[in-house]
Amino acid sequence: MATLVCLHAHPDDEVMTTGGLIARAAAEGHRVVLVIATNGEHGESPDDLDDGETLVDRRRREVECSASVLGVDRIVWLGYSDSGMTGWKENGDAGSFHLADVNAAGEQVADVLRAEDADVLTIYDWHGNYGHPDHIKVHHVGLEAGRRVPSVRILEATMNRNAFEAMINAANEAGITMDGPDGAGEDFDPHGPADDGNPMGSPEAEITLAVDVSLYVETKRVAITCHRSQVSDTSLFLAMPREIFATAFGTEWFIERDTEPPMRSGWIFS
Repeated sequence: MATLVCLHAHPDDEVMTTGGLIARAAAEGHRVVLVIATNGEHGESPDDLDDGETLVDRRRREVECSASVLGVDRIVWLGYSDSGMTGWKENGDAGSFHLADVNAAGEQVADVLRAEDADVLTIYDWHGNYGHPDHIKVHHVGLEAGRRVPSVRILEATMNRNAFEAMINAANEAGITMDGPDGAGEDFDPHGPADDGNPMGSPEAEITLAVDVSLYVETKRVAITCHRSQVSDTSLFLAMPREIFATAFGTEWFIERDTEPPMRSGWIFS
């Protein structure tokens, strides 16, 4: 049995880029630890919060639901505040993850890696897939943790920009509109600027590892439904016909440090 540690920025991030990986690792008997950097307090606030319930309370319960579906063994909260999107005033909050000291936060994650005798750590690519300040910080903090625990294999979760474009084109050609309340859909251009001005994810030419998670696509879909408070962020994915969802999310993509392209298909514990 090996141990996988997944470092994510906010509640619900664990599903989109590593949900299949987590579910597969757990199903194969490996230990999975989920580390979440922030409380996600600047996400969508639902209308049905109970008296005295905060958005943080709700999102923590949603993570517990998602973790249970995926097979996570342990959840670790680093306790930083959500930094909001690029340019928001929350970027400057003293307790925000954006302003966190990389060495201190890296040591927090390294403590988890040591305690768990971790084999693999997932983080995000260099611009956090779409430029969110907290996602970018996950990249740097994860690299620092890996520097402190060099025995751990680091995989940068990313989105395959070329595969995403092909999926959108195939859906459009089939007459399927994936437009959601957030405005994404057939007019969405994965090569256009995301939150930091860079395109989403990475071109396939830069990706080194494709992991088949096709057997766990439905598990991933169910885990997404746990995050109901963030429906505007996930509704596009839930609105997809199942065959399109399976095509879009049956593979998860990674860039391994010190490994050169081209991309190969494989497993994280091979």
